Amino acid sequence: MNIEHSIVLVTGANRGIGHAFVTELLARGAAKIYVAARDTAALRELLLAGGPRLVPLPLDVTDPDQVAAAAKVASDVTLLINNAGFAAFDGAISASGTDAARREMEVNYFGPLALSRAFAPVLAKNGGAIVNMLSMLSLVTLPMAGTYSASKAAALALTRSLRAELAAQGTQVLGVLAVQTETSMGAALPEPRMTPQEVVGDALDAVQSGVSDEVVAGAQTRAIHDAFVANPKGLQAQMSTRLPQAGAAHA
Repeated sequence: MNIEHSIVLVTGANRGIGHAFVTELLARGAAKIYVAARDTAALRELLLAGGPRLVPLPLDVTDPDQVAAAAKVASDVTLLINNAGFAAFDGAISASGTDAARREMEVNYFGPLALSRAFAPVLAKNGGAIVNMLSMLSLVTLPMAGTYSASKAAALALTRSLRAELAAQGTQVLGVLAVQTETSMGAALPEPRMTPQEVVGDALDAVQSGVSDEVVAGAQTRAIHDAFVANPKGLQAQMSTRLPQAGAAHA
């Protein structure tokens, strides 16, 4: 699809990769961008810098009423970017409970599912694409982020199912695989980290070129992905040494 003159909804637009998506979409000539966040006050600086093409949208992706309202307000969307995410960085056993794991699944899996269901008729009418921000942890498990890895693996499976179901209506469905990136969430992971701009640039290039598949975004991700393709069990064994730190579980 053509990004120039497109109408886009970006979830989690207030910071990190979401913020970078908005900035790059503006540079590429998007006509209108619905910038979604749970608290629209967090969008103030972005709205001031971005000008009239940005439309604030209150949206908690785990709230069915807000998702339905968003689909009504943004009925002209041609590109849906499911970027909002949550990571507790807990182990599956070392965590003090399962509340954070449930939150990860609600935001990272059920959120994109709900948005995709709500906007599928919109995209059938308008044409366009869905982009789901995934992770290399969709493919390999990092025990120090065990439940996050599980939520991203679920999101990858969802993305592939959406691609199959929506192919008949002509909707591109892309899943963006990325390793640690310089964001508030990525700061919990080791350096070196990619820039959000590198991830976003590769993702939008793929949208523009008509890709409907997984996108391996950024040079660092491509190196890790190549290692996975060459020896998936070997890479998993290496990742499995990164265990949760004793006493690091969260309440």
